[in-house]
Amino acid sequence: MAPATQDTPPGHPVRGVEAIRHALQTMPLSPGVYRMLGQKGEVLYVGKALALKKRVTSYTQIARLPERLRRMVSETVAMEIVTTHTEAEALLLEANYIKRMKPRFNILLRDDKSYPWMMLTDGHPFPQIAKHRGKAEKGASLWGPFASAWAVNQTLNLIQRVFLLRSCTDAVFNSRSRPCLLYQIKRCSGPCVDRIDQPAYAHLVAQARDFLSGRDTALRDTLGREMNEAAEALDFERAAVLRDRIRALAQMQESSVINPASLQDADVLGFWQEGGQVCIQVFFIRGGRNNGSRSFFPAHTQDEQPGDILGAFIAQFYDDKPIPAQILVNLDLPEQALLAEALSLHKGRRVEILSPQRGEKKHVLDHAVTNARDALKRRLAETAGQARLLEGVARVLGLDAPPERIEVYDNSHIQGSHAYGVMIVAGAEGFNRKAYRKFRIKGPVTPGDDFAMMREVLERRFGRALKEAEEGDTSNWPDVLLIDGGAGQYSAVRGVLDDLGVTGVKLVGIAKGPDRDAGREWFHTGEGEPFQLDLRDPVLYYLQRLRDEAHRFAITTHRAGRSKTLVTSELDDIPGVGPARKKMLLNTFGSARAVKQAGLGELEAAPGISHEMARAIYGHFHPDWTPE
Repeated sequence: MAPATQDTPPGHPVRGVEAIRHALQTMPLSPGVYRMLGQKGEVLYVGKALALKKRVTSYTQIARLPERLRRMVSETVAMEIVTTHTEAEALLLEANYIKRMKPRFNILLRDDKSYPWMMLTDGHPFPQIAKHRGKAEKGASLWGPFASAWAVNQTLNLIQRVFLLRSCTDAVFNSRSRPCLLYQIKRCSGPCVDRIDQPAYAHLVAQARDFLSGRDTALRDTLGREMNEAAEALDFERAAVLRDRIRALAQMQESSVINPASLQDADVLGFWQEGGQVCIQVFFIRGGRNNGSRSFFPAHTQDEQPGDILGAFIAQFYDDKPIPAQILVNLDLPEQALLAEALSLHKGRRVEILSPQRGEKKHVLDHAVTNARDALKRRLAETAGQARLLEGVARVLGLDAPPERIEVYDNSHIQGSHAYGVMIVAGAEGFNRKAYRKFRIKGPVTPGDDFAMMREVLERRFGRALKEAEEGDTSNWPDVLLIDGGAGQYSAVRGVLDDLGVTGVKLVGIAKGPDRDAGREWFHTGEGEPFQLDLRDPVLYYLQRLRDEAHRFAITTHRAGRSKTLVTSELDDIPGVGPARKKMLLNTFGSARAVKQAGLGELEAAPGISHEMARAIYGHFHPDWTPE
């Protein structure tokens, strides 16, 4: 791929169609990806084309563009292009750019969660079966992905019952002297205490590998034959164990809502559009088993065609995930062959995108569509309920319109130590956890001075927000600012906002009544006397939830910061002492205090500690000592 840039010439500030025409003067006809840039250099839109110049020219014909793209063109001041060898490469690069840059005029997949996998370690005489997230580890085999932690935990539980593989870590395995509870309840074969030898355990591992890889046709027959042989040999204890394994295997094979025999390695994508929103339900089928499902709600889909939405979703979804051999969809995609070619290029093997019209695959796809429809209806109902709550907030607080962004602040500390301030954000779609912020109080602050802590938090928060507003970005500007406190806290925060020049934000203080009973809160707005809401008013419950969520986030942030401090020691401040040397010192002397009290000779005699390092450690704890 060869990068190229079409920049706005110095001294010639152009915008919109004129900026695009300027870029077209040197734009090639080759395949590639183009990016529309805004005034501040932000990426507005990313697109791909078989012939860049021909595709970008269409943006100069404003009358033929939908309203969303007209606004995009009007904000464009420059363009960047990257040429590729083929259109399939361009499609992959486009999906990667959209996933990373999140342009606000593209269809966007909201998927910031990692997926759990089933992991079997390979480099141990008795391999471990466990749940895994993140990058693949060396010396381990992975199966998945699974749609949720619940799905992988359920499968892990059943695999333990069927194959009796250990789930404990190597450290626990090496320290056992007697069987654990999992052995007692027949979820482990007890290799840690030699209740099974290595060849027999390896046989169980091989069976588990075959099952997880979909090669389980003869497994139940094999277990049945072994059970009968054990019974004939009067080994009834082993026969009972094999019987329980057969029952667990039957339960595993029947536990999925859908368990299609005709699908081995596939994802089933059910698309549903309603009320201006879209839901795509994805079923993960691996080894002929259903690994669970997940609902996705792409953004910026109001004026897009269903096929275009689903095609954009597929390209972005598989940008950083393993691609199955088959992808089942309930729509005909405009560029289905191109998308399949691009995914095959990415995977390194053939990938099919199918739209089955009959048979078992159609039945599975219909099930996914039904789930997508139900999930979207629930989301629309929740959104409607949230909209009514925000309308109620506007009514109670005297706002001209329902608030789009509510920020709630709280502090947490112990007598001023490990002090943190937090901000949570809520809006039309509920809590926006990606917008949550933590503020470690830098001070100097008098221990327990909540007013000073809140001042620091607000100065840091709105100092940045005011700079963004000066540059024209008000997307993160709040409509309502909610604080936990009464008249004193309200006055202090009001003073901070006035000093900063913050206007247009409705400040509300929520204080519990004399008995601190939930439901008897007083609300302070600076306009008239404080007021209370009816105990049955849903707006009261909503504002309580906002306050409680901020309090929860503050407490967990404080505890995490305090725990991190507790695991540090005086050794961390010594230059040249990293984790390895720190471990050596603690193993030798037992504690940081003992290291501090050790003589120079003792430090020099410690394993792994050089003469120079020993003198450096001794000098750190004895600043008055002068080396000879």
